[in-house]
Amino acid sequence: MQIDRHARLSVAPMMDWTDSHCRVFHRLMSRETLLYTEMVTAPALVRGGAAHLLDFDPSEHPVALQLGGSDPAELAEATRMGVARGYDEINLNVGCPSDRVQSGTFGAVLMREPELVARCTAAMIAAAGDVPVTVKCRIGVDDQDPEAVLPAFLDRVADAGVRRFTIHARKAWLKGLSPKENRDIPPLDYPLVHRMKAERPDLHLSINGGIATLEAAQEHLDAGMDGVMIGRAAYHQPADILMQADSRIFGSTDAMTDPRDVARAMQPHIERHLAAGRKLSQVTRHMLGLFAGRPGARHWKRVLSENAQRADADARLLEEAMGELV
Repeated sequence: MQIDRHARLSVAPMMDWTDSHCRVFHRLMSRETLLYTEMVTAPALVRGGAAHLLDFDPSEHPVALQLGGSDPAELAEATRMGVARGYDEINLNVGCPSDRVQSGTFGAVLMREPELVARCTAAMIAAAGDVPVTVKCRIGVDDQDPEAVLPAFLDRVADAGVRRFTIHARKAWLKGLSPKENRDIPPLDYPLVHRMKAERPDLHLSINGGIATLEAAQEHLDAGMDGVMIGRAAYHQPADILMQADSRIFGSTDAMTDPRDVARAMQPHIERHLAAGRKLSQVTRHMLGLFAGRPGARHWKRVLSENAQRADADARLLEEAMGELV
């Protein structure tokens, strides 16, 4: 698998959002786009007995596991676990600004410790075999100067063997801003990330942050970036982003062209989920934005939101929800 090629467009790892159900849903709309898990902490896998967090459906490939942690040996073991499960890439989170992540000394706080990140990634690479190890980072944190910090960070971690980075083009403010505010308030600095690519042609660099359309993604690719990662827009307007991604970004044939077909194609997955004794809403919560911007979308969203929690709700609810679509 040419994983670097798939990284030309990716859907960001998003806590509470990009679980396996979400990824199965997204994969129906794009065969090519690289999908990421939610962040899974290495301590949970290695010491917490949470190996179930690695479960995924074979249809999700190409799929990357994002790990959080700061202990090289623990991250190496978590990497081995992810490789054994069949993930196509192992990614280290050096970007999440939440208090919970900071308390574990991982996430964006690691922008202050490039030497530690280098040790962590070197250990992960040694454990990963042929599976690539990548890093998702910020341009800096707090009062750091991104013009100095980002290039030094990239160079040190690249020296440890990492060849592919995804850069969220904002600082993270670790004190005083919530994770949500950290996605909006610090200003974006796309030119800095573009310069990093121009100055480091041997590295595969993707850009992330504030990118909400395929047109915007293509502009970054045309400017020389190797890849673009889209987050919230891909979740809230998945058809707009993913259903044309294969043709427009990858030059291949789109997987599906009608969101109705996507909804119906989810039914076998839903039926297996229900047969295991689980709730319809655990799947359909990720599907609320499927018809965003289209006539009847409000009815679709309302029917699913109000009824998917019912004990007797099943895949037939999707057809009812599509009843007022034009």
